[in-house]
Amino acid sequence: MLFKALPRISRQLHALVAHVPSQCDVCHAWPAQRVCNACAARFAQPTTRCERCALRVPAGVAVCGACLRHPPALDACLAAVDYAYPWADALAQFKFRGDPGWTDALATLLRSTPWVEPALEAADIVLPVPLSIERLRTRGFNQSALLAKRLSTSKTQLHTLLRLHATEAQSALPRAQRLRNLRGAFALEPLHTAALQGQRVVLIDDVMTTGATLEAAAQPLRQAGVAHITAIVLARTGLD
Repeated sequence: MLFKALPRISRQLHALVAHVPSQCDVCHAWPAQRVCNACAARFAQPTTRCERCALRVPAGVAVCGACLRHPPALDACLAAVDYAYPWADALAQFKFRGDPGWTDALATLLRSTPWVEPALEAADIVLPVPLSIERLRTRGFNQSALLAKRLSTSKTQLHTLLRLHATEAQSALPRAQRLRNLRGAFALEPLHTAALQGQRVVLIDDVMTTGATLEAAAQPLRQAGVAHITAIVLARTGLD
């Protein structure tokens, strides 16, 4: 029983200390929250990104060539930062080392990203990308769900978008293989499907690499008649 309770106990402890000043995890300044204002300003500078996939593009370019040739299922995509130092380390602590105490700092970073607040305000529903039951059991929490609830408690729905099955590790696979692996991985709760028609939906995820996961998650939403889908991600890799 104690072993099963450990993830819950860990989350409660992290919640208790989330607002206690400590050293900045980046520059180690004292006192600070997880990331001090100076480091946030230094490492989270706004940059020009493709409106559809959030890849970096030159100034003045709205949509990258890949999205012009093959428009994604997403209507818009917003990313706070590149998947690089110090955010890659922060996400590793957040996801893989069981540290949900990062939630507030990373949600604040997202809220500070241009166009994120307007997207959340315009949304009818906010949906975190779900984890498989196996991965959720191992990790103890869904990092995307924690971020979504911090960003919009009243609009977040945790049981509308469902993950039907786990997929093999995707990190080393090309986009086409990722899409094949993710085929049929997501579905909608039948009782919620009809209410999605004509709605504006925001999808929340932590990292976007090729966009395959968000593309797969968007497919059942499109089939349900969702009018507009914006993805909001914390970090975007340089892969397309």
